[in-house]
Amino acid sequence: MAADPSIANSLAIDAKSLDNLKAQAKHSPDKALRQAATQFEAVFMNMLMKSMRDTLGQDTMFDSQQTRMYTGMLDQQLAQKFSERGIGLADMMVKQLSRQTTAGKETIVPGALNKVEKALSDVQGAAGEAIKAAPQSFIDRLLPHAREAEGKTGMPAQFILGQAALESGWGKRDITGRDGQASHNLFGIKAGKHWKGKTVDVLTTEYVNGKAEKVVQKFRAYESYAAAFADWAKLIGDNPRYAKVIENGRAGAAQFAQGLQQAGYATDPLYAAKLTNVINHQLMKQAFS
Repeated sequence: MAADPSIANSLAIDAKSLDNLKAQAKHSPDKALRQAATQFEAVFMNMLMKSMRDTLGQDTMFDSQQTRMYTGMLDQQLAQKFSERGIGLADMMVKQLSRQTTAGKETIVPGALNKVEKALSDVQGAAGEAIKAAPQSFIDRLLPHAREAEGKTGMPAQFILGQAALESGWGKRDITGRDGQASHNLFGIKAGKHWKGKTVDVLTTEYVNGKAEKVVQKFRAYESYAAAFADWAKLIGDNPRYAKVIENGRAGAAQFAQGLQQAGYATDPLYAAKLTNVINHQLMKQAFS
């Protein structure tokens, strides 16, 4: 049985509104159960679409903040359409929470609506926790490497990890080759003529005279994240170009970020501001408090 389109549309947009279902349950519990199950299915489809989109990446010359916004809206509409037709999840939940009466009619088991509401709450909570846990997982996993880089350069591990987070989107935009192999290049370090290691060609954004342009660049590839942090430490610590970064970085996060931008580490005119913001991220502060 497909979901009522009006129900699917409203629920997919406003997935947290359960008050009306509780009120309806007093008068028509079977219909309230169907709506709650449909709501769960709509939320599930939205999460599924988002997960699929996240695996594709959006870093081509045609992508921008606006296109990503419209893509998100499109995904929501697609999720709604799937929910209108139904994928069987809502039907399965209703069937499991219903039973046949002696008269042959179907009725819901006691507490069925509460069970669906709890399932909905759990899946929404899990999604929220995943969003919050992503930066924390990134910090926990890479902090030991940042500590090692700190020992080699004298730069606080918080600053180093913050730059890795900015460059890689908290680990979600790991640079990969055409074969899908991870480069472990968390710092976006390009492969110049003196680099003898592995490389990957990637379409990236560069700013030329303040204007963003998409170009293909050759980046360094490492065997591990530990190697990436070690190479960053060598680049910053041994290259005279970044001498001011070490000197300025002792004064604070903003000075460290400004030193990197002035040394030409990145062409983004807002790089220093973005990096300072990431370093001062609440989760980052908690990790180093």
